[in-house]
Amino acid sequence: MTQGSEIRFVLNGRDVAVPDVAADRTLLDFLRLDRRLTGTKEGCAEGDCGACTVLVGRLTADGLAYAPVNACIRFLASVHGCHVVTVEHLSGRDGKLHPVQQALVDHHGSQCGFCTPGFVMALYALWMEVPEPSEAQVETALQGNLCRCTGYSPIVRAAVAISRYGSPAADPIRLEREAITARLAALRSGHRIVTGPEDNRSILPADIDDFAVCLQDHPGATIVAGATDVGLWVTKFLRPISPAIFVGHLDALKSITIEDGLVRIGAGASYSDVWARLMGHFPHLDAYWSRIAGWQVRNMGTIGGNIANGSPIGDTPPVLIALKAEVTLREGDRRRTMPLEDFFVAYGKQDRAPAEFVEEITVPLPRTGQIDAAYKISKRREEDISSVAAGISVTVLDGRITDCRIAFGGMAGTPKRARAAEAVLNGGSWSQATFDEAAGVLDQDFQPLSDWRASADYRMLVAGNLLRRFFLEHDGERAAPAGKVAA
Repeated sequence: MTQGSEIRFVLNGRDVAVPDVAADRTLLDFLRLDRRLTGTKEGCAEGDCGACTVLVGRLTADGLAYAPVNACIRFLASVHGCHVVTVEHLSGRDGKLHPVQQALVDHHGSQCGFCTPGFVMALYALWMEVPEPSEAQVETALQGNLCRCTGYSPIVRAAVAISRYGSPAADPIRLEREAITARLAALRSGHRIVTGPEDNRSILPADIDDFAVCLQDHPGATIVAGATDVGLWVTKFLRPISPAIFVGHLDALKSITIEDGLVRIGAGASYSDVWARLMGHFPHLDAYWSRIAGWQVRNMGTIGGNIANGSPIGDTPPVLIALKAEVTLREGDRRRTMPLEDFFVAYGKQDRAPAEFVEEITVPLPRTGQIDAAYKISKRREEDISSVAAGISVTVLDGRITDCRIAFGGMAGTPKRARAAEAVLNGGSWSQATFDEAAGVLDQDFQPLSDWRASADYRMLVAGNLLRRFFLEHDGERAAPAGKVAA
């Protein structure tokens, strides 16, 4: 197979070709150290503060699409074929501030200024999509940006006012869209790229079939999709990840389709991709999904990655298990499918061979009488990991529970079903007493640990109360709005 050795992309307005790109080389380091584009800041180095926010545009089936991402945990090899936009690119040719920047100045949205470029880029991305955003839309867009001195009120006021200073239709990214699309299309070589030193190798497969071959050739390789987890291995733990196989550019892994009563989610689909496509079918997940990290991380992180890393506190496995999700694994040309709960064997161990990868997740569409809920308990409301996460799906016909699935994260070494509680509910009456009884047997399912996020007693109390809450929220006229998520 023909191989390339350079990572090629468009940086602001210039074509860039970088040879010998190490697997652990971050986009942030390249921007700041190699190109001296120091407007992009390094704060937390874990995708939490947003000071490193840049826009990355890539060609999709629907055309050129831009999204704000965290450059601190985005690896340089992963931007092959993309358009990277930094805060320096926003200044006009006449030297004037961009409308987003001017709005922040006039509304006193910056004090020390360290976090400001990241806010500018996040608000720029929002403004390009929603020129007249509501305060709620602004707050959601800024979930991944932290400010410790100015406060958010003037920033929100500035965000709502941006369109008074200009129109997205006149923005260079809009005016140059056709030219950038053509330049990115020209960078699509259709062959595998292998770059970096021998002990720090980056591999970009040509397509999904080539990915399967690469993983068979390097069964111990690190698979890098969104890097929202692997990025921290490098920035926080200084772990080697070579050889790393980058798959974020593989469109075949990003598909989301609905057929024969099933939702098929490619393992490389991001949280944002799934949120945009599926909430009409699973409205109870809407508020829950907004609690997953911040906008930048949701644009990078993938459903398959959240499953494959096997974390006991991953956000998506509990709710997907409750919805009867299945996972398809692939090794070479061979595939096997299993219930998602069976994929998690023990803490740090999944039912996946070294040369296998998660290819697809399937979820049945809701049936008549099915009632679903998702809950997340964490110390911070936004951009925080779970102390306890729960997915609950109950089918009720004629006042009796005919099917029930309950899954928790944070209660064991893996995401796990509450089978004793399910046994109480299945066949029982839809009543407070039934749910109280189910809550009372959760100690047969779980013996949670105490850690810095929560004590074992707290976790058990919360889990039981979430079952009770589920009943109260959905019991006729007393029901709270569907999809409400625990604080």
